[in-house]
Amino acid sequence: MLYPTAAPTPSDLPERADVPRSPQLLDQVREAIRRTHYSIRTEEVYVDWIKRFVLFHKTAQGEFHHPQEMGAAESEAFLTHLAVDRQVAASTQNQALSALPFLYRHVLSSMSSPQAGSPPIPAPVASGVTMEWCDGGSPHPPGVLT
Repeated sequence: MLYPTAAPTPSDLPERADVPRSPQLLDQVREAIRRTHYSIRTEEVYVDWIKRFVLFHKTAQGEFHHPQEMGAAESEAFLTHLAVDRQVAASTQNQALSALPFLYRHVLSSMSSPQAGSPPIPAPVASGVTMEWCDGGSPHPPGVLT
């Protein structure tokens, strides 16, 4: 018989357990947040901001760019959109401003280590000033009161 007469049932389909599935970006973010022992609420907020960042840069054809393909210019555009177009509060901007460096520092840097001669993953930019604090010792951006 060349063609089956009935649609295959799940038991007829081959097992896919042998095919490794690479974790999706947001799953990798969740894992990194749990490794650093952040609270569940921080996990929810960071995942939401990273999702918004990716959706903000969706192309007209409906294609998504991986954050690894994006850099400072895209981060600056997103943060400017929040501040100027959406007019979100400063505390809301700070949440996004914390989520993006976490993504680049803890998730994307571990996905591919930069090879010799390749540029490092750029730190997000806010208000035209590079957030050098991403690589420094301060957990807070300059000007943020704690």
